[in-house]
Amino acid sequence: MTVVIAEAGVNHNGDEKLAFALIDAAKEAGADIVKFQTFKAKNLVTEDAKQAEYQIANTKREESQFAMLSRLELPYKAHHELVNYCNSQGIEFLSTAFDLESLDFLVNDLALKRLKLPSGELTNAPLVLAHARTGCDLIVSTGMASLSEIEAALGIIAFGYTANGSTRPSLQAFQEAYVSDIGQKVLKEKVTILHCTTEYPAPMKEINLRAMDTLGQAFGLLAGYSDHSEGITIPVAAVARGAVLIEKHFTLDKNMEGPDHKASLEPQELKAMVAAIRQVEQALGSRVKKPTVSEVTNKLVARKSLVAAKDITIGELMTEANLTIKRPGSGVSPYLYWDYIGTVSSQNYKAGDLIRE
Repeated sequence: MTVVIAEAGVNHNGDEKLAFALIDAAKEAGADIVKFQTFKAKNLVTEDAKQAEYQIANTKREESQFAMLSRLELPYKAHHELVNYCNSQGIEFLSTAFDLESLDFLVNDLALKRLKLPSGELTNAPLVLAHARTGCDLIVSTGMASLSEIEAALGIIAFGYTANGSTRPSLQAFQEAYVSDIGQKVLKEKVTILHCTTEYPAPMKEINLRAMDTLGQAFGLLAGYSDHSEGITIPVAAVARGAVLIEKHFTLDKNMEGPDHKASLEPQELKAMVAAIRQVEQALGSRVKKPTVSEVTNKLVARKSLVAAKDITIGELMTEANLTIKRPGSGVSPYLYWDYIGTVSSQNYKAGDLIRE
């Protein structure tokens, strides 16, 4: 079954009450996981780093990333409360760490067993390595990345999972770990890779959903999709293409102030997305083409049989003039039509009778 991550991200706006409400909304929608973001603004950006254009447009204020992110931090104490609440509600808590301090907190304080490596950190080699060294399962998002950058990151991850503490990290060591049998084995066991287009909202012409297939084939890993498009069409389509995991931003209200609200689903939309995904999963079925249980019953109604087009008497030749094909399908198959033409009828038929001989 496709794992659905409801990405709360920073849509709590730094308000703990909103964070709890987002958990409730994710649970009500049927998501498997609700995900937040854990960071210290001072560890994440310089004080004069500029906002992305979408952040300026969505917040309607031009300020530094540091100022914006400082307002969106959740204190560590709140994380403990959110984890406990998720456990009580039967939904998995997940968070993305954007710095080493936050990663240490997620693993050693919150004891998370699964981590999400975001697209923007894919080339942050020390943070990538630290993620792998935790031994946790990893979800790796690949927005903005080329195949070579993804392979490089997977090499770091393979090294982190397999190398002993005395082995010095290096490009050669990463490459050797990636091509090794044990490296490939552990990647397949512990890593899920996500296709992603890093724009908010992502233009439809830049989604390139087929690239998800390429990722799975190129690296031999389970592949999913982290969606930033508007609406629910693309994540549902991704499931139809075989996505094992879907991640989608959601908010309580798209009109709230903040960088990600406008590219997020509201609770009822999230619920509709999950429902559509579950329907698609049912519809995918198996690769076997055969009549289904309901189709077997409908065969008699939908298919046709040989029928007397007019009265036919015993000893009369059956011809194109007195034979026709009509429903129901409980008589002689139309495949035998030509076999019957020119034969002698062994019984009397009224017009409309099924041929029975």
